[in-house]
Amino acid sequence: MNVDQRPDDTLLSAWLDGEVEGSECARIQTWLQAHPEDAARVRLWAADRDALRARFAATLDEPVPERLTQAVWRRGGPRWSLARFGWGQAAAAVVLLALGVTIGAWWRAPAAERVAIGPRWAQRAAVAHAVYAPEVRHPVEVSVREGDAAQQREQETHLSRWLTRRLSVPVKLFDLRDQGFELVGGRLLPDANGPSAQLMYQDAMGMRVTVYLRRAAEPDAPAAFRFERQGDLSLFYWVEGRCGYALVGALPRERLLALAQAIARQDQTPPSAASR
Repeated sequence: MNVDQRPDDTLLSAWLDGEVEGSECARIQTWLQAHPEDAARVRLWAADRDALRARFAATLDEPVPERLTQAVWRRGGPRWSLARFGWGQAAAAVVLLALGVTIGAWWRAPAAERVAIGPRWAQRAAVAHAVYAPEVRHPVEVSVREGDAAQQREQETHLSRWLTRRLSVPVKLFDLRDQGFELVGGRLLPDANGPSAQLMYQDAMGMRVTVYLRRAAEPDAPAAFRFERQGDLSLFYWVEGRCGYALVGALPRERLLALAQAIARQDQTPPSAASR
């Protein structure tokens, strides 16, 4: 294939899964280095993959219910015979069926038990939180907690200006200390139609929440809070002016709402009044 020809999505997906080798692998790597938009899309795919693996990995270790095993043999007829497929392939088919049933049951669960079934960007906010919040050494791309107070203020200024320039909307670093959270830092992330940003905050016990920001597709959309939940993970998302926000964390609804309201109040005040 010509080195100047863009790899199609099938080939990029295969490369992400480690299924491309040799010169073709090198060509794709070169292409992604030279085309940041495609590289951002591939990183988004990787984040989705990792979040799904984390969510459903335990299912593959669960014993396959006897009724599902019998259903496969009964409905498959001779096509599912061990003589034709071998035990390994037959067992894999049963596991896939069980996983499909589990995912289907999760999707049919009440909204209060599921995560981010709202707009796609809110789903990406939940995925980004699941990927980066557990990180120990590199939770953020730009840290604001290094050095003395003067250096930290300089890092905060750099982070805000950098994200503002990339998103083309003002990015404030919200002060959540009254709610018990200190800013850790932030990073640039891919969104469907351009860059987005993630700000990370942490309390004294090490609990983290993230704020996902993106340029709103419809700047005049109402600033209505919407809530989703899955297990311990909660998410509030809303649109204010030119920016969409999603606040994600493993917190009770009331505490996360207090953080969301603090962010919304600061977003409506001048930067000098919102910062300390």
